Amino acid sequence: VQLQASGGGLVQAGGSLRLSCVASGSILRIDLMGWYRQAPGKQRELVAVIISGGSTNYADSVKGRFTISRDNAKNTVYLQMNSLKPEDTAVYYCNAVTTVYGGDLRNSWGEGTQVTVSS
Repeated sequence: VQLQASGGGLVQAGGSLRLSCVASGSILRIDLMGWYRQAPGKQRELVAVIISGGSTNYADSVKGRFTISRDNAKNTVYLQMNSLKPEDTAVYYCNAVTTVYGGDLRNSWGEGTQVTVSS
């Protein structure tokens, strides 16, 4: 399973960005897709996840500002980020838990996309 993320960039505080991540490969079912982030000197942390039934979960620090959504037909997950703050600056990683043909579960990561928020 391969994940290709896009949409990062440089934005001023208060601005918006939308990240996208496309999953490809021998995917029978996508069970979960999500976004994590890692700032310099910090551990990778969960930002938001969406499971196959559509339920979502967010980090407290982004609730009310970020929205995760999925397009099942395109095997794509989006992260709409509004009211961005300098502390949102990090490398954002796409994650997917998939069931592949043969029945195995795979936990896959994208390469990351940089989000920089200037004050």
